[in-house]
Amino acid sequence: MSGAAPVGIVLVSHSAAVAASVAELAQGLAGGGATAPVLPAGGLPGGGLGTSAELISAAAKSADGGAGVAILVDLGSAVLTVKALLAEGNELPEGARLVDAPFVEGAVAALVTASAGGDLDAVAAAASEAYAYRKE
Repeated sequence: MSGAAPVGIVLVSHSAAVAASVAELAQGLAGGGATAPVLPAGGLPGGGLGTSAELISAAAKSADGGAGVAILVDLGSAVLTVKALLAEGNELPEGARLVDAPFVEGAVAALVTASAGGDLDAVAAAASEAYAYRKE
């Protein structure tokens, strides 16, 4: 990876445990050494299932190094929460992008690409291409 900051990745799930586990899995599969920042934003601030604009915004700001932030989500209302944050205009870092991708496979592809120095377009494309992964 070059000296430039990598694209950050935020994983939004209705479950804190799921978001944290997918982040851990992606880091493990991305190979040894340093990886791009990948932060979970799952569940509600006091615990429980749901999505929290506050947690998503905080994770995106922490993951942002100036190269953009790819945000992957698990289910429907997580999409709505991220879209609302993007519409606000000041809740997420400049360059934050909602990425249409499968949650687990997309997270791994995004992290590998970001860790290799890919820009936000490349990270989003790699995550989205994970829809085509065949398991047969």
